[in-house]
Amino acid sequence: MKMEMKNLMMLALMGGLVAVTVACGSKKKSEDIIAPRVEKVKPKAPIRMQGYTDDRDVDWIGKKYHVKITREASDSLAMVKDETGQKFVDNVFTLTVSRMDGSVFFSRTFTKSSMSDYLDNDFRKTGIFEGLVFDKADGDWLVFGASVGHPQTDEYIPLVIRLSRMGVLEIKRDVQMDTTPETDEAKNQKEQSSEEI
Repeated sequence: MKMEMKNLMMLALMGGLVAVTVACGSKKKSEDIIAPRVEKVKPKAPIRMQGYTDDRDVDWIGKKYHVKITREASDSLAMVKDETGQKFVDNVFTLTVSRMDGSVFFSRTFTKSSMSDYLDNDFRKTGIFEGLVFDKADGDWLVFGASVGHPQTDEYIPLVIRLSRMGVLEIKRDVQMDTTPETDEAKNQKEQSSEEI
């Protein structure tokens, strides 16, 4: 009798364990997949390139001239947006060529709109005026390299600006893309500017 009672208790206990195990194991599994919510990247404050000044003396048409180029980010120009909505401040460049006595031979301020005729619609709308550098003295001309590019990318339109001894200015697209040391300097300046952003 004692043995029978013990067996019954054991059976009841085992039955209870089986029932609990079956009840726990048969919980309905959810088919829902919970994915983390993707936060849209919010644009930062407008990004501006650091200003710089390039001063140098140049031998040209048998005389020495002083060439000064400055770049400044300008809040008065229309800002450019990339595909994420990030805004970029466009730049203004000032080119001054002076005689050694200090008198100014040529001075002009350039913006992207100065280059508008040589840009396509995409770069007019989404490019900024990134670079203007002295290239060389070539006969009666001072030659400069310029670039309008998509901010923080390697996509840009190279331009050539030529200033004659008569003060005539010519702008055109650079279709040659030389790799002279002066052009390498322009490239290095562009890369340095991008790193400073």
